Amino acid sequence: MTRIKESAPGMLLCLGTALICWLLVQLVPVLEVAGAPVLAMLTAMLIGIFWKEKGIAKKGIAFTSKYVLQCAVVLLGFGLNLSTVARVGLTSLPIIISTITTSLVLSFVLCRALRIPKKTAILVGVGSSICGGSAIAAAAPVVDADDEEIAQSISVIFLFNVIAALIFPTLGGLMGMSNEGFGLFAGTAVNDTSSVTAAASTWDTLHGTGGAVLESATIVKLTRTLAIIPITVVLAFVRMRQEKKTQSAGAQKLQLRKIFPVFILYFVLASVVTTVATSLCRGSALDTANGIFGELKTLSKFMIVMAMAAIGFNTDIVKLIKTGGKPMLLGLCCWIGIACVSILMQHLLGIF
Repeated sequence: MTRIKESAPGMLLCLGTALICWLLVQLVPVLEVAGAPVLAMLTAMLIGIFWKEKGIAKKGIAFTSKYVLQCAVVLLGFGLNLSTVARVGLTSLPIIISTITTSLVLSFVLCRALRIPKKTAILVGVGSSICGGSAIAAAAPVVDADDEEIAQSISVIFLFNVIAALIFPTLGGLMGMSNEGFGLFAGTAVNDTSSVTAAASTWDTLHGTGGAVLESATIVKLTRTLAIIPITVVLAFVRMRQEKKTQSAGAQKLQLRKIFPVFILYFVLASVVTTVATSLCRGSALDTANGIFGELKTLSKFMIVMAMAAIGFNTDIVKLIKTGGKPMLLGLCCWIGIACVSILMQHLLGIF
């Protein structure tokens, strides 16, 4: 109870900031390209310029940036129907694997070549290759990234999300992509779900496809989201090996529970619950189940907005700008690499 009282002021601050940004995005459609999470983080950063001492809000902000973020990832699982992903998304699997590999290899090579901080490079690589902010949210606690490293990575992903949402529909048209091809391109080469939706919706509007591309791109994006599971587990074991080099065997056992991303297991469980429930239910029961899972998915998105606000409050925006050159270059290279590999793989598979 004492901890709740201590955390309440900071959590309420993050909640209020998230609500304002959430409503702004609903009221101003153009803001959907950036998304409420980025808007909340930037708003909190700007407030933080003038509000240096967090006082009684400090503990609640820290709690929100860590635990609310993990809860958001768990609830994200309720938006994944594994049977739908398996039925429709498997055709995109070779492209997804290729683009993820490209991004991770580029982030590893450039991390060493440019001497980019390791945790930032990991988060940018994972965010670029899987699903933007959600992937960063899942990987951050596993690699023990701090709020400034998370904010740096989110900022990089945000920039290229906006560019992709604006130029990819026109680029795809100029390249003569088919509807199926652009759905795969948007689903594999755009980082964040909101930007995938924006790009695919624009294509549907320009080509009068009646929402078909939006549906296919979303399913491809959901398939990419599942890569959160193996990536976070691998990161956990890599970190565990590093810890093993500096600790005794007894200490290593204690550390394992802190490193291993238990919340990812709950994410998997949520996906399984969604899949089983939607496959067993029929008629009105199915509608009810879909409604419940839809609300939980929406709650997940809102909790991410809250967590991004907390991260913004803990981030020095001036320092972020001064140190942002190399991470931005890394994000650009990952973004271009993913887009080129997505197009190349489509040509090789005869989809383009």
